Amino acid sequence: MTYSLAIHGGAGTILKENITPEQEAAYHDALARALEAGEAILREWGSAMDAVEAAVCALEDEPLFNAGRGAVYTSEGAQEMDAAVMDGRDRRAGSVAGVFGPKNPVKLARAVMERTEHVTLIGPNALEIARQAGLEFGDRNYFFTQSRWDALQETLAMRARGEVSDDPARRHGTVGAVARDVAGNIAAATSTGGMTAKAPGRVGDTPMIGAGTFADNATCAVSATGHGEVFIRWNAAGEIAARMRHAGEDLATAADHVVMQDLAPNDGSGGVIAVDGAGNIAIPFNSQGMYRGSVRQGSAPETNIY
Repeated sequence: MTYSLAIHGGAGTILKENITPEQEAAYHDALARALEAGEAILREWGSAMDAVEAAVCALEDEPLFNAGRGAVYTSEGAQEMDAAVMDGRDRRAGSVAGVFGPKNPVKLARAVMERTEHVTLIGPNALEIARQAGLEFGDRNYFFTQSRWDALQETLAMRARGEVSDDPARRHGTVGAVARDVAGNIAAATSTGGMTAKAPGRVGDTPMIGAGTFADNATCAVSATGHGEVFIRWNAAGEIAARMRHAGEDLATAADHVVMQDLAPNDGSGGVIAVDGAGNIAIPFNSQGMYRGSVRQGSAPETNIY
């Protein structure tokens, strides 16, 4: 039995012509650290759930990505974070939406799964679960990123002029991980700060089980990143599993169909990372790039952007 791990730091990346060698190196280094955080657990026969949580925590701690410490701002200058986890062994899941405070929203999503009878929590009670679980909290200074604040001001100024940006990085950005452990179990975790200048209270696909996050040992584990509203309407993550279950498609065929034929023609820019029960990995995307990485037992880790 072997393990597999894939991660993403969001689709709709910096345009290739605009990225500096220093920026590119920083992204590769951050992805490599997240891969190592997850693989370190899998190497020691740890669970897929522990591995995806660790990998996503590493990405949430990195201001380069739109999740946790690097979360973008709403139109009112606030930060609202969504996260989800799902265990392929029994389809247990936990998610939170619109939270601010916990340094690692993915840990709160797992706490919801393990400490409550519910799947999704929002508002003050979600934060109370975080306190009960002993999770670390950060303040506005901890979560402040100058580039995210500047992006908000630019987006608001464009709106005031009646302009619409064609930069996909402004409307989506997410982090996630999927894994298959040596016991043959799979899991998924996803976390996001949403869209730059989004309406307060807007919730994307990340915490919606079957849209942005899904895991079932019988089919696959999926973490999505992209135009959330479209991923919700096309039930993106769950549709990949459904095509495997009902149409008999393999992981690569099912994932490619959903990303390229369902999402792409319907303004669903973005991509997914997915792993099946045999440890096969699929990472299709229809945007110009997607921060991503993968590793399999016995192979060297890989990270890519474009």
